[in-house]
Amino acid sequence: MSVQVENLEKNMAKLTIEVPAEEVTKAIQGAYQKNKNRFNVPGFRRGKVPQKMIEKMYGVGVFYEDAVNAMLPSAYEKACEESGLDIVSRPEIDVTQIEAGKPMIFTATVAVKPEVTLGEYKGLEVERQEVIVTDDDVMEEIKKEQEKNATVINVEDRPVQKDDTAVIDFEGFCDGVAFEGGKGTDFPLVIGSGQFIPGFEDQLIGRNVGDEVEVNVTFPTPYQEKSLEGKDAMFKVTIKELKAKELPEIDDEFASEVSEFDTLDEYKKEVADKIRSQKEAEAKRKKEDEVVNKAVENASMEIPQAMIDTQASNMVNEFAQRMQSQGLTMEQYMQFTGSTREQMEDQMKDQAKKRIQVRLTLEAVAKAENIQISDEELDKEVEKMAEAYKLEKEQLKKYLGDAELEQMKTDMAVQKAVDLLASEAKEV
Repeated sequence: MSVQVENLEKNMAKLTIEVPAEEVTKAIQGAYQKNKNRFNVPGFRRGKVPQKMIEKMYGVGVFYEDAVNAMLPSAYEKACEESGLDIVSRPEIDVTQIEAGKPMIFTATVAVKPEVTLGEYKGLEVERQEVIVTDDDVMEEIKKEQEKNATVINVEDRPVQKDDTAVIDFEGFCDGVAFEGGKGTDFPLVIGSGQFIPGFEDQLIGRNVGDEVEVNVTFPTPYQEKSLEGKDAMFKVTIKELKAKELPEIDDEFASEVSEFDTLDEYKKEVADKIRSQKEAEAKRKKEDEVVNKAVENASMEIPQAMIDTQASNMVNEFAQRMQSQGLTMEQYMQFTGSTREQMEDQMKDQAKKRIQVRLTLEAVAKAENIQISDEELDKEVEKMAEAYKLEKEQLKKYLGDAELEQMKTDMAVQKAVDLLASEAKEV
């Protein structure tokens, strides 16, 4: 196999790849063996029709497409290795010659990793991040815990109030006619949650269990049901039950129930320490983001569009995996949102470009500073992963493979570059 490389503008390259004629012959024969049972020719049993007979009846190129599909992946992979290029996009393939007895020739147009010219990246000025924990911060966190430990009680001796849960039956009418989807039974409505049309919940405040209420509202614009947009509606509502949260007192007893401490003061201190740790981590992230963004702004690089397109496609794939882990397929998501994969990729292209700029800049910093990851450092990282996955370290290394382990080294070097930028930054 031979490979010729033509460097194009804007960090693009074209590989012209020639696969030997004998490999083409083998691939065509393989395509014949794979597909021969599909052909029914009078005088021959199915699967026994000679290759030449099929080619005569259906055309000499009847097996070319399958042959090409069989040869392309490995031929392209070998060509990438032989070219020595750092390819960062999916290839655009064009088969220029496929014929029995001749080499197969195809081209692959690809994006190659851009060179980065670093600007100033040490001693960059960043905004000082103050970490302050107030009494209000502590009480806000404690009140969240108080809400978690609330008990729900039935209310019969007072009217509906904000934050109550009213169990209701309802039916909606437009111009005196009930509309589809406007009816519900035993619906638990949290008053003030905004679950229903604006103004609906407010009209239940002050009413009592057993009341039948006429609620008048106007559907907003836009609205998910287009036929109801902007229309006036009347709902007949029956309040069947009323429930309210009963919050525990915030005192020593509460502290002992929700924590390992006996007193409220001790619990408050532990909550304050937790908040401080969270704010310090957030301040660290903000500092790192700011200094990295400034280093990116000071660097220059020409990113090929194909690289951005590939990154955007990868980001959509990552999103699809997250959706799947939550029990939702991409097809369902796109149906619910009315979007297409192409639209999602277009929406992600700016973010994809930013990701690429950050990564390339940090890799360039790591190279300029000769940041390298030792085998010992890699082993420690693999060991942490192995503990998390409950695997033996050597078993995990074997599962990951050499390419993934090298990628881990690159990722670790990039993180060290972030640490360097942050440590050299000047807080003002």
